[in-house]
Amino acid sequence: MRMRSAGILLPITALPSPYGIGTMGGAARDFILFLQRAGQRYWQILPIGPTSYGDSPYQSFSSFAGNPYLIDLDDLRQDGLLELSEYADDFWGADPCRIDYALLYRQRFSTLQNAVDRLDPADTGLLEFCQTQAYWLEDYALFMALKDYHGGISWHQWPEALQLRRPEALGRARSLLQKQIHFWKCVQYLFFRQWGRLKEFANSHGVLIIGDLPIYVANDSADVWANPEQFQLDAHRNPTEVSGCPPDGFSADGQMWGNPLFDWERMRREDYRWWLRRIHYQLQIFDVLRIDHFRGFDAYYAIPADGSAKDGHWEPGPGIDFFRTVASKLGQVNIIAEDLGFLTESVYRLLRDTGFPGMKILQFAFDSRDTGSGYLPHCYPQHCVVYTGTHDNDTILGWMASAPKQDVQRAIRYLRLTPQEGYHWGMMRSAWASVADLTVIQLQDMLGLGSQARINTPSTIGGNWVWRCRAGSCSDRLADQLHQEMELYGRL
Repeated sequence: MRMRSAGILLPITALPSPYGIGTMGGAARDFILFLQRAGQRYWQILPIGPTSYGDSPYQSFSSFAGNPYLIDLDDLRQDGLLELSEYADDFWGADPCRIDYALLYRQRFSTLQNAVDRLDPADTGLLEFCQTQAYWLEDYALFMALKDYHGGISWHQWPEALQLRRPEALGRARSLLQKQIHFWKCVQYLFFRQWGRLKEFANSHGVLIIGDLPIYVANDSADVWANPEQFQLDAHRNPTEVSGCPPDGFSADGQMWGNPLFDWERMRREDYRWWLRRIHYQLQIFDVLRIDHFRGFDAYYAIPADGSAKDGHWEPGPGIDFFRTVASKLGQVNIIAEDLGFLTESVYRLLRDTGFPGMKILQFAFDSRDTGSGYLPHCYPQHCVVYTGTHDNDTILGWMASAPKQDVQRAIRYLRLTPQEGYHWGMMRSAWASVADLTVIQLQDMLGLGSQARINTPSTIGGNWVWRCRAGSCSDRLADQLHQEMELYGRL
């Protein structure tokens, strides 16, 4: 990334694929061709793991598995695994610009079952996948089969013998649920076969994919169930303290995310084996990896499981020792550090010591609560990634309409924004013109959309992660306009 370049942030789920949600099929390939024509080097996506309650990609049943909803049905048909009549006439949602996750949950898996039924169990690709990925796939497939068997409830509510993974109980479950376990393995095979093809298509057209790795894993996940010793759990395998962040100017009560915290001391004694496997795996499927909540490696906020965010306290993280171990075991890694939130000098020092580029959010530069903002473009180092906003922020036009008037006026004055050019184009232009090595802009901002296109509003439930772009939004005209901007600002 040490050259001027640009990219677009768009979740795969937001693509205008047919059948209810964005997928890894034709719409994804069309978007890659759009990126190529527009002079964009990078496509940044959100985590691609299977989503759980709340539909957040940051709360997944597994940090290794892929989201079954992203499997493209038309591509399965091209592979001879589905008939058009098995899915094309089904109702996949009333609004093509919104995802109906409840509907997908009810319908998608029966469609995928048809594809699995047509897979040859002796398929060499399937057998090789199950063998090479067994270190996570075996536990994940059993976890999902057991979850289905118990009506979808959390593993903490399963019979104690299964919660504690007693060998005899697991043996009986594997025998009883053999067919269901096979289904979940096959679904993952289909996912990663399509993912491999998509990434190869992207790379062959000069596009690199930036993946996203949440620092924490969900409590109700195969990760915690299968590796309880890696987390801060009590004798009943419930978290003693959970993740979150303290009260600040953006949230008076703080935020309680609820993820179990890592047992960093044990992980250190084991040379961070669990983490190394996780990062190595992610770097195999992505070209660049954005690590979410980077400051948690310096110090993390621990909240009593039965308390509130106000009751939390800071604890030291693994620090530079962790990243030195990563470097020694994995070599040079392409990582972007999400260094947002409450930052201290030790966090800045950790970022410098790792050599990773940090993130700059242009919207943050004009927040009147931060008068000494390092997010103003004249403060940027070259080695950083600049965003106008991320999936957790409003769109540019949404921010202009809802932010305090003095903040908006400061942005207009500093960036020389004009309604004739369009406020969103003016803010994007300022990002492209900055010294930052890489700029990543949300597609919604390029389309000039308002708050209705926001991906996520932190600390809220409902209405998040559902936005999708309309078919035809990524036009040749827009691509050519972007290409001209990239040429003007030396980002081709």
